[in-house]
Amino acid sequence: MLESGIHPIPVEQPDDDVARLFERRDLISAPVVDQHGKLLGRITIDDVVDVIIEDADHSLMSMAGLDENDDTFAPVFTSAKRRAVWLGINLITVMVAASVIGIFEETIKIVTALAILQPIVPSMGGIAGTQTLTLVIRGLSVGHISNNNFRWLMMKELGVSILNGLLWAIVVGLSVYLWFGFTGYAEHAPYLGLTIAGAMTINLIVGALIGAVLPMTMTKLNIDPALSGGVVLTTVTDMVGFFAFLGLATLFFA
Repeated sequence: MLESGIHPIPVEQPDDDVARLFERRDLISAPVVDQHGKLLGRITIDDVVDVIIEDADHSLMSMAGLDENDDTFAPVFTSAKRRAVWLGINLITVMVAASVIGIFEETIKIVTALAILQPIVPSMGGIAGTQTLTLVIRGLSVGHISNNNFRWLMMKELGVSILNGLLWAIVVGLSVYLWFGFTGYAEHAPYLGLTIAGAMTINLIVGALIGAVLPMTMTKLNIDPALSGGVVLTTVTDMVGFFAFLGLATLFFA
């Protein structure tokens, strides 16, 4: 018989749910029962810690498309084959993003300085999106994020991205204006500064929003966001970054 007040854990309950249950109730151990309520044994905090470590390792390795067991101890050919798949996927997404640049070929010919500056915008958007993506994936894995507080999280990440977007847009915009103002592009310097400032603001906001929405969407579709979220995020921020930067440049220079 179980003591009154003790909540048993069904044997079929997922291990991540058990870990969250221990966290919420500050449990040290708990009885495990079958579907008929028969006592099968107990689970302790040591078991829960092992689960948390294992899930954390899985999330970290999956974000790079790796498997913690296969890629650490597998033969060279096996590991190379597994990683080649994700390198191939990344190459395809990069080529898709690069195709956006081709649309604005004539604009780049007019002001060659654009070719120097264009990698900055997608890179900054990718970093901002990765920060949010990592935060949300971790929150989902430990049960801190649900449908009840996701709207609040979205608004918070939007506010953070707007503030950071404006801050670094001003810094980079002024830097570009001063840099190119003294290197033979004086007539174009003000517009170059405005172009990169506007594009960076747009891409930081988009990156943060995609980083927040993507894990929730993938989870609902039963897709591991840690495994493929980074690839999708990078593709989106690259495409939006290039399109925003070269699109604004076209308005100013074409």
